[in-house]
Order: sequence, then C-alpha cells, then structure tokens
Amino acid sequence: MENNRSIALFSLFGVTLLWGGTFIWMQQSLDAASNLIPTLSENHVAIFFVMMRFVIAGFFLLLLVPKTWSGLGNIEVWKGGLILGVIVWGGFILQMLGLTEVTPAVSAFLTSLYVVFTALIGVFTGMQKLTRFAIIGVILATFGAGWISGPPQLNFGLGEWLTVGCALLFGAHIIATDKVTKIVDPIQVTATMLITVAVLSIIVFLLSSRQNLNDFTILMKNFDFVFPLMLCAILGSLVALLVLNIFQKQVSPVRAAILYALEPVWAMSASLFLGLEGNITFWLPIGAIALLIGNLIVELDQKPIESIKSEE
Repeated sequence: MENNRSIALFSLFGVTLLWGGTFIWMQQSLDAASNLIPTLSENHVAIFFVMMRFVIAGFFLLLLVPKTWSGLGNIEVWKGGLILGVIVWGGFILQMLGLTEVTPAVSAFLTSLYVVFTALIGVFTGMQKLTRFAIIGVILATFGAGWISGPPQLNFGLGEWLTVGCALLFGAHIIATDKVTKIVDPIQVTATMLITVAVLSIIVFLLSSRQNLNDFTILMKNFDFVFPLMLCAILGSLVALLVLNIFQKQVSPVRAAILYALEPVWAMSASLFLGLEGNITFWLPIGAIALLIGNLIVELDQKPIESIKSEE
C-alpha cells in the first residue's frame, strides 16, 4: 500500500513537470502567431490554442486507448467527465480572461490560491481533516508558488477576481477528481472530460473568432505554432490528465494540491534556462525553498491528511 502511494506521488510529481512546460509551450505558440500574423488578436489565438489543445488530446486518447470507447456508452462515466470537464474548462477560461488585465506575477500568485481553496473545499464538504502541520504546509506552498517571481502588486479589479475564480475552480477540480475517479474508471472518464472541454472550447471559439478562420488555417500550417501546441496537447493535457486521474485518488486532495504547487517552479526554471526571464532575483530561491518545505512538512507529518471516509 505504501509502495503504491509512493508511485502515485512520483507520478503526480511528473505531472507538475509537464504542466510547468505548458507555460513555455503556450508562450512559444503565442509568439509564433504574433510574428506570423501581427494583426490577429492575442485573445483569439489563446482561445484557438486551448480549443486545439483539447481537441488533439481527446482525439489521440480515443485513437490510442481502445478501452476509452466502452466508457462512451456509460452514463456514469459521462456524468463524471461532464463534471470534471466543465470545471477544468471554466478554470482555463477565467485564467485566460484574467491574464488580459493582470501581470503574470499577479496571475501566478492568485492561481496558486487553489492550494488553499482545495483545503477549504475539502473541509467544508466533510471530505478532509486538516492538521496544524498541513495548514502550515498550505501557507508555505502558496507563498512559494506565488512569490517565486517576486512580490506581486495586487490592486483588485476584474482581472484579479477572475483569476481568484480560476483558482477556486482548480481547487474544486482536485476535490472532484478525488471523488469521481473512485467511482468510475479513470481512463474512461479522462476521455469524456477531454471531449467536454473540447466541445465547450469549440463553441466559444466559433462565437468569438469565426471571422478569422483563414488566419487560423495559416497558423496550423506553421511549425513554430503547431509543434508547441502538440507538446501541450499530448504531454500537458493527454498524458498529464490521464496520470492525474489514475493516481490522484491514492493521495489526499490537499497533499496533491501542495504537490501541484511545484508547477510554477518548473515553469520559472525552464524560462530562465531558455532566456525567457530576466536575471535571477533572491525571490526565486526563497519561493522554491518555501514550496519544498511546505511539501516536506505535509509529507513528514506523523498524522497525514487523509479522507474522513478512509478512517471510518
């Protein structure tokens, strides 16, 4: 049992690496689109990118994993996929809209609040118990994730509130994943979730960007745009969400949330390596150390955070 949990933690750690990479791939595609078609709205490109990311991920999952087809006829699998898909889609949309009005540093800080929201939702719904060590770990992980690029300048407006809503939905997704994947097959529900996100994204894209269809056709013929898109779709969506759905149920939601808070560390590290960020400031090691200590405190807590149901 302990060995299974260690495998789950290692697998979810891998998910944070992939998600850290998605920030870089997204930026590379946006830059490629800007260079190729300067007149195309960045918001429309972002909507198109999200749509194609999940369309491609869903297509390859159905193509490569025959087991997913049997789940398409199961109403419970569809219920779980719809719940997870709507939450994930809402989180991406709110984050994207928020980014049009706030800086990346503010967005990173506010998005990292999903660690806190996961704990609060878990306690509110009676799914989780929190020890004082876990509370300390949550605070440190949130501080580390949010301040790794330096202290964000907060001036609450619409963009900030949209990003807080995004963090709330991401926290809800972690809790919902814990419940759904214990009821239905995690591989099959990944397929219905990806299909849900893809359909919702297509609807939004057609309503907002259909007048620029020729421009998007040009983008899909450009290697510099398509290659990062494929990496994001296959690794950041298909592989990452499949692994998450399979293994997250073996750890508590709060522990998973704190582990996921490592994501901005890898994103920042990759940005520095690729020269996409400025000089390293003292906030980088401070934020990284706070994240590490937060994870270690939760992991070494003698009374781990566990689901109340598992204790009954």
